[in-house]
Amino acid sequence: MPSERFQFSGSDGLKLAATLDLPDTAPVAYALFAHCFTCGKDVLAAKRIAAGLTARGIAVLRFDFTGLGASEGEFANSTFSSNIADLVLAADHLRQTREAPALLIGHSLGGAAILAAATQIPEAKAVVTIAAPSDPAHVTHMFADRIEDIKTQGKVEVSLAGRPFHIKREFLDDIAEHNLMEQVRQLHKALLIMHSPTDDTVGIDNATHIFAAAKHPKSFISLLGADHLLSQKRDTSYVADVIASWAQRYLEAPPAAGTVDDTGPRNVIVQETRRSKFQQTVTVGSHRLIADEPVAAGGDDTGPGPYDYLLAALGACTSMTMRLYADRKSLPLDRVTVMLRHSKIHAEDCADCETKVGLLDQIEREIAMDGALDTEQRQKLMEIADKCPVHRTLTSEIRIVTRAMDQPSAQIVAE
Repeated sequence: MPSERFQFSGSDGLKLAATLDLPDTAPVAYALFAHCFTCGKDVLAAKRIAAGLTARGIAVLRFDFTGLGASEGEFANSTFSSNIADLVLAADHLRQTREAPALLIGHSLGGAAILAAATQIPEAKAVVTIAAPSDPAHVTHMFADRIEDIKTQGKVEVSLAGRPFHIKREFLDDIAEHNLMEQVRQLHKALLIMHSPTDDTVGIDNATHIFAAAKHPKSFISLLGADHLLSQKRDTSYVADVIASWAQRYLEAPPAAGTVDDTGPRNVIVQETRRSKFQQTVTVGSHRLIADEPVAAGGDDTGPGPYDYLLAALGACTSMTMRLYADRKSLPLDRVTVMLRHSKIHAEDCADCETKVGLLDQIEREIAMDGALDTEQRQKLMEIADKCPVHRTLTSEIRIVTRAMDQPSAQIVAE
């Protein structure tokens, strides 16, 4: 993914190191990401989630808090309040240079900081917390045996994740003053809470407290099996996909009346991401999808494969066509489920096929119909299934016209 590295001034005047990860096309929105306590912008979870979001068209700004990573200053001089202030300044920088963040994401203590900063970023429409504590003072559990020393000595070195850090009394005093749940009650933004029930660093009860305090719209996603740092790639990929899908409802402004032409077919734009061997972005109007190949075929399995999308198109069209007919005829059809498989078969094994040599593509389609339908109604709906437009397209002569584009990148952005 294209990235821009730069510095901006933090709340104490020191330079903070930042990275802006950009999608290959014009961003649909900008996100601000706050990393976990003592981590940094380049921690695996932050990098992988940013990569997943940029693949869905969302630009992501992540930066190192004071004294971490490539940022200036001493970690000991930072507080929860200074982290909040730095997040607000990061949003200011985006507002001045690009576009204010519409999506705010925070991991662990960064999630608590994002919740506290959200009300100071008016353009933010959606907030996401990942494994966030409901009380920022929860972080003191990581050095509980040294708290009294910190209070009496003023500054003590503690070991966090195997690394030495200095904690000051000011940090304890500052973090104790924050009533995060009151700020959550005043959030007035869409909230997505993501937490693992097996998180042994920040317990799942923290997610319960945040969810109870928040007002709707609010959602909760259980990250079953994930650890606190989201060390498994499959977990960060899942988190990024869920965030992008969930946030889409809140990030996209409704089009002005009369500005959308729904009378003709929409362009489908497919472009390589170059993040892996096969990964592609698929853009259809305001919708952004990911295509890939399974691991067995040399891909990373970050999205459905080309044939998966083909089967999905046939399945969706089949179900929609059956629904239209059932509603028009007032049939008691409650729900349609379509399961499809694609395979290659020997032509000689197909008695009904005109081709008798080589291999043929075969699509198997199984349809389940829920509802108090009689035998005749079920039979009629099965006949209707074969009349869906995509079915007819696949079973008729297809003409594909291919031509080269002189400046593909410019044309894609223009779409």
